[in-house]
Amino acid sequence: MEKEENAIVLDYLPYGYPLEKKMMPIAQAIGVNNFILLQLIPRRGVKLEIAEKVYIGDGKRDKIYYIFGKLPENKLTETAKEQLQGFIQKEVESDEKKFIDFFNKAEAINTRIHQFELLPGFGKKHTEAILSERNKKPFESLEDLKTRVSNLPDPKKAIEKRLFKEIMGKEKYYLFMRGN
Repeated sequence: MEKEENAIVLDYLPYGYPLEKKMMPIAQAIGVNNFILLQLIPRRGVKLEIAEKVYIGDGKRDKIYYIFGKLPENKLTETAKEQLQGFIQKEVESDEKKFIDFFNKAEAINTRIHQFELLPGFGKKHTEAILSERNKKPFESLEDLKTRVSNLPDPKKAIEKRLFKEIMGKEKYYLFMRGN
């Protein structure tokens, strides 16, 4: 897995976590490439903004002193969760080709379950309909998919929900991320 170079600040806690003894500033962030939740310690005197992109790679970092470690899902603040939802929506919109490729190339995991069935709201009938349409002609966009497969839950929303669960580390199989 390639190292993260940049992260997006999901929440900034200038006085640290409320119930912990340490009063050091900490930022909750998500890595831009691998979508790993991180805890970042800012440099002394630096105030971070929510949704700010910060450099966390090797060498001189202007705003981040060090990476404290992975952010446990149970420490994620409500603000960070909301920001994460927005981050995921932007990712799905800006990288639609990646998700269309998923619908054009996804395969069965084993004899009983297909990758499509891991998407929230997608069942066996949806899987059969998607495969049938895909065999006629590859999908060109999420809108094309929605138009050609009747009664399909919104693929964009399903991808967003699935990606959120994967980032939170709540899944056995990963469709869009490498396992954490």
